[in-house]
Amino acid sequence: MTEAILLVGGKGTRLRPLTVHTPKPMLPAAGVPFLTHQLARARAAGVEHIVLATSYLAEVFEPHFGDGSALGLHLEYVTEEEPLGTGGAIRNVASRLRSGPDEPVLVFNGDILTGLDIGALVRTHETSGADVSLHLTRVTDPRAYGLVPTDGAGRVLAFLEKPQTPEEIVTDQINAGAYVFRRSVIDTIPAGRVVSVERETFPGLLAAGAHLQGMVDSTYWLDLGTPAAFVRGSADLVLGKAPSPAVPGRCGDRLVLPTARVAPDAKLAGGTVVGEGALVAEGARVFGSTILPGAVIEPGAVVTDSLIGTRARVGERAVLSGAVIGDGAVIGAHNELREGVRVWCDATIPAGAVRFSSDQ
Repeated sequence: MTEAILLVGGKGTRLRPLTVHTPKPMLPAAGVPFLTHQLARARAAGVEHIVLATSYLAEVFEPHFGDGSALGLHLEYVTEEEPLGTGGAIRNVASRLRSGPDEPVLVFNGDILTGLDIGALVRTHETSGADVSLHLTRVTDPRAYGLVPTDGAGRVLAFLEKPQTPEEIVTDQINAGAYVFRRSVIDTIPAGRVVSVERETFPGLLAAGAHLQGMVDSTYWLDLGTPAAFVRGSADLVLGKAPSPAVPGRCGDRLVLPTARVAPDAKLAGGTVVGEGALVAEGARVFGSTILPGAVIEPGAVVTDSLIGTRARVGERAVLSGAVIGDGAVIGAHNELREGVRVWCDATIPAGAVRFSSDQ
């Protein structure tokens, strides 16, 4: 049975202030830590043993998931004393692997929501005889990603980091953050130092004549690195657009966790999640948003495409669109917060202090 490495050590700086107290893979998406969805999909594909490569706020993972038996998995945890990069993290957990030298080891980035057919990637790896196989996906605008052109048989030809000119964009195929390594290849990664698998390991293997195979799978794929993407990913899980066996309820327009309270005349739609102990009061409208545990949406507030942190409060008739509200923050009544605003943890915005329209 294939085993896996899950890279969950990143600081999630693009998601701050949400990641001030919580590592990115542990942020709730569709009612459970995002990592739960990845673990559940790996288990559904037949994976039984997963090593978590942790670093930032490493102490929160094991108390939540334990030995993994509740998910039908055997989990182990390896913590980097200093961040080692993607390649360094893979090498750092090698001693916990059980696979033989020629057996496949799955590697996943901890911030990708995907409908990848994991079994198909493993089969592609085995039938092609590759040293490393990569999940590739196609995007409309590849400038923010690493391009991976392949030949007609799917063999990787090059790795091109974040092209900026039209001439540099030779393909719409990008590295989608899931790999299958031949176990012996992992042992060739330098130990004890920072290594980027994207910038050093893969190009180095290619230059040395190794066989790197690409498999294009253009089912659902989303990098959850930004607040807007994270909110969208959670909503897509609730709506059933993104597949996961770990959504704690039926897919639909909303997901209300058991101890949450929602007023009878409040309106929830667009894949909204209301977390444990949260309150959505009378006349409030919440669309496509994530309300984390213990948060309060006061009467008449309108919240769209936003993420409201744990124990945060959105005041009466406040209007939020594309906003991120940190844990414990208070948004006073009648404020208007628009796209891109981030309110830090425990901050307070007085009533009516921020507006984009007249107060009349």
